[in-house]
Amino acid sequence: MTARWPRAVQPLLWVFVLLGVVHLGALLGGVLPVVQITKPVLMPVLAGYALARGGPPLLAGALLFGCGGDTFLQIGGDLAFLVGMGSFAAGHVCYLLLFARHGAGPGAGRRGLTAAAGAGYAVLLTGTVVLLWPDLPAELRIPVAGYSLLLTAMAFGALRAGPWAAAGGLLFLLSDTLIASGIAHWPQLPAPQFWIMLTYVAAQWALADGVLRSAATPPRNAPQRAQELRTAGAP
Repeated sequence: MTARWPRAVQPLLWVFVLLGVVHLGALLGGVLPVVQITKPVLMPVLAGYALARGGPPLLAGALLFGCGGDTFLQIGGDLAFLVGMGSFAAGHVCYLLLFARHGAGPGAGRRGLTAAAGAGYAVLLTGTVVLLWPDLPAELRIPVAGYSLLLTAMAFGALRAGPWAAAGGLLFLLSDTLIASGIAHWPQLPAPQFWIMLTYVAAQWALADGVLRSAATPPRNAPQRAQELRTAGAP
């Protein structure tokens, strides 16, 4: 994988970092206009950075679906929340496809660890849904449970793309669990939106970087396959 627009890589990265700092600072300072302006811009800038590094277009799609989710959740109301959650869900589907294409499957020595991780994620999903269920609005229970299943599948699938992506999956789980706990009217941390956005921005960055690293790494059997092709074509 080579950078498509190498001169744009570093500037876009710094713009993303600056926007993230300004957004988080505005959340802490209660500067609502700055929050509303910066939030929908974060993921398009990160998508541009990913493309500038030569990342797959599907990764940009996942990030832009995140932008859609950010925008609708910012509007507020049950309908906007459901549309925003659907947009995030589409982004998770994009990530799952990316992990399938660019992630490395577990080797023989790692299958036990992968199974254990899968069991851990299943317990985490079940426990979260069971605990949240009674306190969620009735009309949101099924959508939240279905979304949680897809989100957990994405976080588990991120293990295929290396430690950065795996960390991003976990952070995304944490961020959305904080949102769900707010909807359920559970006790919140001070400045809850700050912690939601901090974990979310870090999650999207880690997922994007993990996919970019994974896409840039040739498959383990690539040299062997190339040698086979050369041998087959030899006179």
